[in-house]
Amino acid sequence: MTDATPMMVKVKRILPATPERVFAAWTDPDSFKQWFVPASVKAKAVEIDARPGGHLRIMARNDEDGDFEINGIYREVLPPTRLVFTWRSSQLRRFDSLVTVDFRAIGNQTELTITDEWLPDAEVVRRRQQGWEKILAAMADVLVHSGEATAVQVTQIR
Repeated sequence: MTDATPMMVKVKRILPATPERVFAAWTDPDSFKQWFVPASVKAKAVEIDARPGGHLRIMARNDEDGDFEINGIYREVLPPTRLVFTWRSSQLRRFDSLVTVDFRAIGNQTELTITDEWLPDAEVVRRRQQGWEKILAAMADVLVHSGEATAVQVTQIR
């Protein structure tokens, strides 16, 4: 028996705010709760200790699955260019993934790239792809409606 090669997801999106603003949205619990979970999921509580070795904890509720929790440990925190953290969902306890979030300035906008690695199979890849796309769409919407965004069109890059 051979081990399957872990899979990954990569999602990019241009966001209408500076890397400093977008990075802050990823590291401030109150801001994070506004956009991080897709529409059918509601964040009940978020804990963020954005430093190497610090933790990420999201307690949420999904109409279909009920309460669940996501936990992670920050490995890299480089404001405003990169976050790297582990990701373990109570819904899928069988594995941890590694999430890298890169923030690249494009004028007064940010190209945000999420790479989610160590995924075990195609079904998890499909679900994570959809989840990250919904999360980034929600983030773009919050940035546009916060009054802090620049007047640009939000573009998704695949």
